[in-house]
Amino acid sequence: MSIELGHFSLVLAVTLALAQTFVGLFFWRDTTGRANARVAGFVRQTAILQFILVSVSFLALIQAFVLSDFSLALAQGYSHTLQPLIYKITSVWGNHEGSMLLWVLILTGFGAAVAAFGRNLPNDLLTLVLAIQGGLGAAFISFTLFTSNPFERLSPVPLEGRDLNPVLQDIGLAIHPPLLYVGYVGLSVCFSFAIAALISGRIDAAWARWVRPWALASWAFLSLGIAMGSYWAYYELGWGGWWFWDPVENASLMPWLAATALLHSALVMEKRNALKVWTIFLAIMAFSLSLLGTFLVRSGILTSVHSFASDPTRGVVILTMLGVVIGGAFVLFAWRASALRSGGLFAPISREGALIINNLFLATAVVAVLVGTLYPLALQAFDGTLISVGAPFFDLTFGILMAPLLVLMPFGPFLAWKRGDLIAVTQRLAGAAGLTVLLTIVVFMLMGMQISLAVLGIMLGLWVSIGALAELVDRSKFGKIEFSRSWARLVGLPKNAWSTTLAHMGIGICVLGIVSVGTWESERVDNMALNETVILAGYEVTMTSVNRRQEDNFVAEKVTFDVKSPWGWKREAASEKRVYTASQQPSTEASILTYGFSQLYISLGDVDANGARVVRIWHKPYITLIWFGILIMAGAGFLSLSDRKLRVGMPKASVQKSTKKIEVPAE
Repeated sequence: MSIELGHFSLVLAVTLALAQTFVGLFFWRDTTGRANARVAGFVRQTAILQFILVSVSFLALIQAFVLSDFSLALAQGYSHTLQPLIYKITSVWGNHEGSMLLWVLILTGFGAAVAAFGRNLPNDLLTLVLAIQGGLGAAFISFTLFTSNPFERLSPVPLEGRDLNPVLQDIGLAIHPPLLYVGYVGLSVCFSFAIAALISGRIDAAWARWVRPWALASWAFLSLGIAMGSYWAYYELGWGGWWFWDPVENASLMPWLAATALLHSALVMEKRNALKVWTIFLAIMAFSLSLLGTFLVRSGILTSVHSFASDPTRGVVILTMLGVVIGGAFVLFAWRASALRSGGLFAPISREGALIINNLFLATAVVAVLVGTLYPLALQAFDGTLISVGAPFFDLTFGILMAPLLVLMPFGPFLAWKRGDLIAVTQRLAGAAGLTVLLTIVVFMLMGMQISLAVLGIMLGLWVSIGALAELVDRSKFGKIEFSRSWARLVGLPKNAWSTTLAHMGIGICVLGIVSVGTWESERVDNMALNETVILAGYEVTMTSVNRRQEDNFVAEKVTFDVKSPWGWKREAASEKRVYTASQQPSTEASILTYGFSQLYISLGDVDANGARVVRIWHKPYITLIWFGILIMAGAGFLSLSDRKLRVGMPKASVQKSTKKIEVPAE
């Protein structure tokens, strides 16, 4: 019965979404204040009710998986009675149909959030935004119902399910897709604001202030989603890598880059009322790239461990949706952009100028990744030629584009709005530059002093991190006034200053991790028998035992190692080869030991003719800095969101009343 309830709730949700879109688009411009408020109230209520109905539908699907109701085709195809409870729940979105329902749940959730927190938006703008959001909801709910129905029944009812892919039976599935989808789908709100601005012509500093929190939240969650996906692939697939430039990995990176550019562009628009057209373009592009990722994962045009479906029919439907949504948005942009008024003027050497340079490099990086990702697919579609664009292309292209951006990054926060003094800023950053050079020399003396591009990479990572901290030091006037006063100034700095520093510092730390593991990583592959020892980077690894263990849903061969570090510390590591009972599919579970920011990674291979086990060992110096840096960046985003001045809506009524009588001189 709950399955029918879930299906019916989804049908009601799409009906409400269509009503929300129709009423919002046709009645947003009612000049009667009372009627305008009624229309806004209607679309707000339908947005919230739509989310409630989709939530009921999603909970019904979870219940079927938890109870192992194999009359549901989806549960029979991706679940099993032997699965632990957590994996029964995560199996709901470990497939195409369930993941689409999760996408719809988050999409309607964002619509409900706009309705709940956008009470202080002008009624006409709120109505338009929710109308566009409702149209997106109607499109994706319809796609789910008609091409990817998660509530299809089976008759007769099978006694058992076919189990979930072993790679997906991991806690990473509980974390990575929801985080990534919140990032992807959150950009739909920015898209809706952009379309609403093009329709109404309402685009000003207030519009940027309303959009920026949604872009910031999406960017932060997308950062966490990408980081979790990278770490999940790193420890679960047993291949020892953290990024492969897989087309679907690229599909998550592109909207992240576009969202980063959007954040900086919206800041210029909010502070200086400039870059209006470009900000609208980025808002449309960021969500368009998110939709592109959906198409790549579900169209069947590529083979990837990330792919959910290989049905060409669904691919055609998604491609049609892409054409309507993205094509329609850019047609509207081309028609209305010229009517938007230009903003304030500023000198090339200014904070606005620095943010524009930031946008240019980020936009170029998006284009480079997009071309490298789609060119092989397009070439194969047109003439059948198979080519591979791999890591060498992306590493070189992306590195060349990012290096100048990293050099310029510390300068931006020091520059004044409208007109800056580059010489003065350079003098203020001289201490940071000197410390960067000194630390770079120290690092390479400790690591062997080999001259390579790694010198530049380490220097850039240190420069960005130290430069970010230098802004706090400068604003706090450390060394210029008494320490107690400097400390008070530091503690009293606004949250946006701290969030900017942490975000830039996180990028620098991430760069340090990438360069370190790429430069100093070492690997060894050996056939090992019991009590044999191999040495890698000073670590002594000894195979001590091979045992067999039985769990509810798999049988594992567990190989235990004793590891002695270069400092004499002894630890135990255990790697496994598993075979899952239901599907008889194998999987490899690597053992990872962390030493500071470095890791020792041990993965098992097959058994040779002599009974020895193939063991692959990596030493990955400072690899955890990659994910640590991203966590700092995401934390900076959430810190900024905690600032009431940035959250959606205007100041409280009491504050508004107290400021109405204050006259602010014109600039």
